This record gives sequence, structure tokens and C-alpha cells, in this order.
Amino acid sequence: MLPEERYRKLKEYLAAENPVLLDVITEFEVLDKAAYKLGLLDPNETYTSTISWWPMISILGTFSSGKSTFINHYLGKNIQDSGNQAVDDKFTVICYGGMEEPTTLPGLALDADPRFPFYNISEEINKVDPGEGNRVNLYLQLKTLKSPRIKGKILIDSPGFDADIQRNAILRITSHIVEISDLVLVFFDARHPEPGAMRDTLEHLVATTIGHRDANKVLYILNQIDTTAKEDNLEDVIASWQRALSGEGLVSGNFYSIYNEESATPIEDEALRERLKNKKDTDLARIVERMDKVSIERAYRIIKSLEDFAMEIKNEKIPLLQKLLVGWGQKVLWADAATIGVLAAIAGFLQFKFSLFGGLFSTPATSFATLTIAVIALYGIHIKVRSFFAERLAKKWAEKDPSITKAILYNTQWWKPMLGINRQGWQKKIKEQLDLLSARSKSSIRKLNDQFIAPPDMDDSGI
Repeated sequence: MLPEERYRKLKEYLAAENPVLLDVITEFEVLDKAAYKLGLLDPNETYTSTISWWPMISILGTFSSGKSTFINHYLGKNIQDSGNQAVDDKFTVICYGGMEEPTTLPGLALDADPRFPFYNISEEINKVDPGEGNRVNLYLQLKTLKSPRIKGKILIDSPGFDADIQRNAILRITSHIVEISDLVLVFFDARHPEPGAMRDTLEHLVATTIGHRDANKVLYILNQIDTTAKEDNLEDVIASWQRALSGEGLVSGNFYSIYNEESATPIEDEALRERLKNKKDTDLARIVERMDKVSIERAYRIIKSLEDFAMEIKNEKIPLLQKLLVGWGQKVLWADAATIGVLAAIAGFLQFKFSLFGGLFSTPATSFATLTIAVIALYGIHIKVRSFFAERLAKKWAEKDPSITKAILYNTQWWKPMLGINRQGWQKKIKEQLDLLSARSKSSIRKLNDQFIAPPDMDDSGI
């Protein structure tokens, strides 16, 4: 999808989701144009594709761990089938829609639409299981629902991890969604108090989440704790799961215990019932609070990313690129000088030894033709030298920073002047645009603040 089409679709979608971000998309267009001029982006690329524009909450867990029941309760609508058996073996992406009743679309709707986090996921599946990516509908589905709880965010329900079929593809997708999600809920079933029998499942779940750079976004949830009421051993059950998780390398984390009151096991002991309910209410409120705030956190993060990109280009990319191109230019000039010197020495030797060039400069016409051919030959050698040093330099940066590699190749094309990025006036204009983007991102944050706070008027405050 071309950047212009992506801008248009983002604006259409965000007009209903979060209008404040509409202006930010326009600023991203300016950012992209600056990057095009520097060569940091190809014309078919855009910085808007490097971030997720919707807050994402991923829900992982085993079969019968209560994921679907929790989702239905959170949304206030039975959008997911629930039960003790495996009722859904696909990743379900749930987002806001215009219909009161849930609408289900095939996985292709996600794989082919760059507005969603599973764009081109079929290619990722093919990497671990060749050919399976062509059957993306077996792994993904999209559901839309007109619910205020889901507006402005994306919810992803994963299939249970107990199934052995399609294991590699499921793990590949799981790793992908954990990486790009803003919040990850990992569900366990309290009805199986001996987690040792689920070692394989634990290994995959914890290994997927433990190493993430933002570990605070992962919440581990022990669900259906009402089943512990008969033995009154809630603390023992929690401790058992914590030991199992620590055995897989998780020594700290956000751990919660909840259950669904509508389907809860009857608890006759009033004191015990109240104790479990208080525990559930407290933990559930904390979970829901984190889920509800995801939209706010992501909006600020997107706006901040605009400033981060702009300042990174101004303070890091441009100086680095300038330094690299100066070094490249010096090598080219030295190589050109060496080439001319060697050719001049060879020509002098041939002239001295054999008087080879006497006839070539005998008349004005032959002299002009000779000089023209010499200039063309020297320019051809110059182009080869430019390309040689540029490719060497680009290859050196391919692993370190692909955007710098692109910029090197872009600014060293044969028709580009040697001054290139080093022209001060041109640099100044780009940097002014980037400073303006930084200022506008701060303005967008103030607009976002106005949605949630009402700062005192400066005149009223006496300041």
C-alpha cells in the first residue's frame, strides 16, 4: 500500500476512534517527506507503518482458563464462545464496529489490511511452516462489535496452548502479538492446582513474555479461584503457580486472582465467600483499569513517537550521514586524483617513448575530440569509483542501521552532486521542519491533555 493510501485509511478510521490523532497523521506526512529528501525512507515507505496506531491488548492462556468468559464480561456482550473444551482454535482480533451484533470476518481481512497488526502475517507463518501462510483463515479471524469498551483499542484472543496441531504457526503469531501489544493478559486455570503437568504450556507462555523489554505490560492471571473455596487453600494454589512460573524463570511479575460470579461454584461459608469476593473485586478492578487506560497511554505514545522520530533524524541521522558522506567524498576525490596521476604518468611515458599522442593534438578538431574522449573516460572511471566506495560503505551499515544504508545509496547516485547533504542551506531547511514537527507534537499532547484535565486559566490562577 502506498503511503498516500495509508494516510487516507488511517484518517478515515481514526476520525471515529481518536480525532486528536488526525492532526498527527498530517505531521507524519511532513516527517516522511523530510525522510524522503534525506533518503532515509524509500518512496513507498512511511513512518506510520513502524508503529501500531491502536492500543492492543492480547489475551493468552490455556484451554478452559476462562479467557472467553472474561472477554464477554469485559465487553458486555457474548462475542466469544466459552466452555470447558476447546471452542475456538483461531486468533480472534476484536475491534470496534458499527453493528450492535458481532460481525465475523475471515483471517484474510487482517492479512491484507495494513491498518491491523496482522498485516502480511501469512509471510511470517510461511517462515516457520512453509505453505501454511496460504491458509491464513485457519489461524485468524476478525470480529467487530459496537461496544464502548472496545472503542479505540484492539483486543486479541489467542487459541489455547494445549493443542499440538499447528504449534509452530501459533507460537510464531503469539510472539508477534506479544511484541506489539501494549498489554498482555496471561490466563491460568485454578482448577488445575498442580501446574507440573502443564510444564510444556508454561514453558511456551512464560518464555514468550518473560524476555520482553517492557515486562510491566504482562499480567499473569489465576482464574476461577472460586474452585479453591472447598479446601480454602487459595494462598497455597497461588503459591503453587508462582513456584511453577519461577521454575520457568519468572521471578517477579504482576499476579492476579479472579473468577466469574455468574458461573461461580456456590460457597456456603459466608466469611470465605466474602474473602474470595474481595480478592476478586480488587484484582479485577486493577486489571480493568489497566485495560481501560491502554487507549490513553497509546495515544500519548504515538504523539511522542513523532517527536522522537524528528529529533532522531535531526540530532543523530543527519550528523551521522553527513560524516559518512564526507568520508566517502574524500575517498572518491583521493581515488580520482590517484587515477588521474596514474593515467597522466602512463600517457607521459607513452608520449616520451613512442610519441603516441602527437597526431591527436595536431589540429583543433582532433584536440577537441581527444579531450572529449578523455573527459568521458575519466568521468566513467569517477562514476565507478563513486559506486565502489558507496556500496562498501552501505554494506558496512546494512546490519547497524538499514535507513542509513538507504540514505548512503540515495545520496551517492551518479547524478547527485558530491556536496549532497553537506549543503548548509538545504540542511537548515530540513532541520527547521523537524524542529517544527517537534513543537507540533507538544501541541498535540496539550490537546490530548485537554480531553482529560482542565488546567486553571492563567488569569484566574493569578500567575
